[in-house]
Amino acid sequence: MRGFLLALALFLMPVWAQGPGRLTQAQFVKLLTFEDAQTEESPKGWFGGPAETIHTDRSVVHSGAWAVRLERTASSPQAFSVITSAVPVYFAGSEIELRGFLRTEDVSGFAGLWLRQDGDRPNLVLDNMEKRQLKGSTEWAEYSIKMPIHSEATRLYFGVLVSGTGKAWADDLQLLVDGKPIWDAPERKEPETVLTRDHEFDGGSKVSVQQLTPAQVANLTLLGRVWGFLKYHHSRVRAGEIHWDYELFRVLPAVLAASDAVEGQKALAAWVKAVGTSPECSPCGALKSQEAHLRPGLAWLSDTALLGSELSALLQAVHRNRPAGGKQFYLGQNSGVGNGNFDRELPYKGVSLPDAGYQLLALYRFWNIVEYWFPYRDLIGEPWEGVLREFVQRVALAKTRDDYQLQMMALIARVHDTHANLWSSLQVRPPRGTCQTPAVVRFVGKQAVVTGYAEGSSGPLQAGDVIEAVDGIPVSKLHADWAPWYAASNEPTRLRDMGRFLLRGECAAAGLKIRRGAETLEVAAARVPLSGLKMPQWHDRPGEAFQKLGESVAYLKFSSVQNQAARYMDAAKGTQGLILDLRNDPSSFLIFALGALLVDKPTGFARFTTPDLENPGAFQFTPVLTLEPGKVRYEGKIVVLVDEVTQSSAEYHAMAFRAGPRATVIGSTTAGADGNVSSIPLPGGLRTMISGIGVFYADNRPTQRIGIVPDIEVRPTVEGIRSGRDEVLERALRVILGDGVAQEEIEKLARR
Repeated sequence: MRGFLLALALFLMPVWAQGPGRLTQAQFVKLLTFEDAQTEESPKGWFGGPAETIHTDRSVVHSGAWAVRLERTASSPQAFSVITSAVPVYFAGSEIELRGFLRTEDVSGFAGLWLRQDGDRPNLVLDNMEKRQLKGSTEWAEYSIKMPIHSEATRLYFGVLVSGTGKAWADDLQLLVDGKPIWDAPERKEPETVLTRDHEFDGGSKVSVQQLTPAQVANLTLLGRVWGFLKYHHSRVRAGEIHWDYELFRVLPAVLAASDAVEGQKALAAWVKAVGTSPECSPCGALKSQEAHLRPGLAWLSDTALLGSELSALLQAVHRNRPAGGKQFYLGQNSGVGNGNFDRELPYKGVSLPDAGYQLLALYRFWNIVEYWFPYRDLIGEPWEGVLREFVQRVALAKTRDDYQLQMMALIARVHDTHANLWSSLQVRPPRGTCQTPAVVRFVGKQAVVTGYAEGSSGPLQAGDVIEAVDGIPVSKLHADWAPWYAASNEPTRLRDMGRFLLRGECAAAGLKIRRGAETLEVAAARVPLSGLKMPQWHDRPGEAFQKLGESVAYLKFSSVQNQAARYMDAAKGTQGLILDLRNDPSSFLIFALGALLVDKPTGFARFTTPDLENPGAFQFTPVLTLEPGKVRYEGKIVVLVDEVTQSSAEYHAMAFRAGPRATVIGSTTAGADGNVSSIPLPGGLRTMISGIGVFYADNRPTQRIGIVPDIEVRPTVEGIRSGRDEVLERALRVILGDGVAQEEIEKLARR
């Protein structure tokens, strides 16, 4: 169930970035009974998908004129269909209930109602009716799903879903709070914290900086480290007694006024004393060293040359007196895997930029989150404190909102985590523009190669064309110029993302220098508006998720896989080998359901590292995750296909599937970014993320930046792309069928 709920959470996250506000009783009634429908399209006030599977229905209803129908066939995309609506959690109570009437016809998976609560972090509580296994054909009946109202919830999502194939109808829904209609529920009182009481700097930081001396840069660098250390160690800050962002604005003027390092140390020491001493802890925090993967990097606390004697002593006392228990006001842990959540970090969407104080706050916030809560900080590849010093001036002196965003983007890129980017601000990254030539570009080595077109598009480019220059600028120079703003764990992944953006620009024709075979050509390729462009994945093979490539080879495409592992294995029975194509994003979570059918004995495949809130900067190993063999197992060869598109969940699936005794991984370097992500708000309404847990093989071998290293390395070639071949898939077929099969037959089986 957990895998399906995760898939549901991820499927819905982007749908309701902005949902409806509070509804009146009349609006609720129309929404929940579908009586606002006017045509047999998607029901009014509801969202979801896939769009072609959702309809209103006036021939099959429970009451009134309309119901909603979710209808899926074997060719329907995604693993399930869902409709959703949402309302703010403005009501008080102990329990929320979604009640309604459902009818089913030939449902192969299951149908159900579902509820989800989100706060500053998504997926606080998520549940549905999967355990009840409402499937097959059933007449109208009333069902109910309930859950406690989460104290941190700010938005309630609800709806209907169906997985597999078949039809499901829903009608006459009710939303109840403690048994009463939601519109009759009492108002909710928001909990008061220091963040809601202290408003001194709501209108701006009151810090103005036009230029910085070397002494000021050094003092501001030290301030950033001290501020972050106290944020996660000082008992008063950890208890939520101080608005720590605004405390930064209170000390900044004194630090900026310090003429040299000694004066800066004195200003910081006076500030730490004003914050107050930490009381003697009982019990105190202690490092659990037996399973520690990373330890806090705090040797600098005793560096009197850096801090001065007084400040050093004050900070060491704070560290000694950190309380046990690990409670952090500015940090929590998500349920399940335990990655950090930063739900109390305020985004300050209304702040007027430029504002040097808020810009430094963004720098300090992100830098210290990486310092204390990034599981891969040992893989950054350069001294992290040096990055802080470098960006103090770059961020503080940014004179426009765009420049501030670019500097933060460059900072985030230095973490080398494909999950980490300034996701709110990709429009300021080069190349800028609202149009794009609708060709698909992939880097093969250092060559930018056309592999096809967006759906319904065409143009002068052909598959296999090598783009050598765009508007007169060599691609090699564009790569060098753009690289600082393209965050990625490794170079193949950086090139993957650059290829996707290479032909973007203003709405005018792009002048391209291309190499087509032995010819060099100059072509003009129209750029069209991005809206409406549907760019295909590079090698998302057409057809169903499960396919037979001849009589002897089964193939499973994870971009459209459903939660039906047993059915796939039954269909693969008798074949010599099974190809698991993970060169895409898995649409369902099949690690344990499918992995159990690929192993002969209990097999460990991965373990995580999670943050230690009692000891900021430390990460502890979790127990090894194990695949338990199922009663029925697939006996043929397993070949797993990977490349630079294989990222995060796809990498995690590959780790599990390669643990089988008959598995071979074929392809090239994956994205090297695994682990549940933690979202980080930044001043100005910006948003970034980091990988929030560490993911390792069962024997503690790392995956971050390295990716899933294939057993057999195969990369596409320009010649193969030009002729429409999938050379990675061909090699997989060769591994399964052996060398006795003619190459022409291999190419025929791989081609579709």
